[in-house]
Amino acid sequence: MITEPFITGNSLIHRLDPRLRLVFATAYSFIFALSNRFPTLIAAFVLSFLMIALARLNIREVAGRLAVVNSFIFFLWLILPLTFEGDPLFHIGSVPVTRQGVLLSARITLKSNAILMMFIALVATSSLATLGQAMNRLHIPDKIVHLLLMTYRYVFVIEQEYQKLIRAAKVRCFLPKTSIHTYKTYAYLIGMLFVRASARAERVHQAMQCRGFRGKFYCLSEFSLTRLDIICSFFLIATIIGLEILEWVKIT
Repeated sequence: MITEPFITGNSLIHRLDPRLRLVFATAYSFIFALSNRFPTLIAAFVLSFLMIALARLNIREVAGRLAVVNSFIFFLWLILPLTFEGDPLFHIGSVPVTRQGVLLSARITLKSNAILMMFIALVATSSLATLGQAMNRLHIPDKIVHLLLMTYRYVFVIEQEYQKLIRAAKVRCFLPKTSIHTYKTYAYLIGMLFVRASARAERVHQAMQCRGFRGKFYCLSEFSLTRLDIICSFFLIATIIGLEILEWVKIT
């Protein structure tokens, strides 16, 4: 099930306009993903951590989400230093650990954690419904907004259908094993899930048409920029410019 543990709060970040948060998080991610110099990476990582602190988020919840990403990055640390060509730092047996491989792993680690923390601080502090409305106000194509909102609404329904099928299988004494019968059972289960999801989607579409749906959601929420939003906008723009200067200007 999808949970939204960060949307409640009264921090400075929570009070910002969702449109502003979404725009800055996206711009920050693109710019930071293209950065390579370690002063820029470290500065952006510290900035992301400060944004987490400014949003007053539960550190354990944030760490849990970072742990999921870092579990994959851990395997990169096991592979890249041993396979990336470059100058050897030391050897593990006869296998060299290269300097370039270690630096590449460090860059990936800093970028992944910093971008995720920034999105948690700025985007995850808004509900998905509010995020969809902000995307609508930013003139994101309607189909993308509809897909996001409908997926969020009905992923729970699909999960409930899946649980019903699992319970039905257990009532019939189904026990998962490494066997052809188990594989066939799961294949039938997934097939039935698609069939039920398709049938539910057809009924939902008909119900929406009966209620006058013509391919557009009308947003009832009104967003307006406050003085706080304007001040924070200047700060965030200055931060992005500062990161770009740090990336392109060589400090001697």
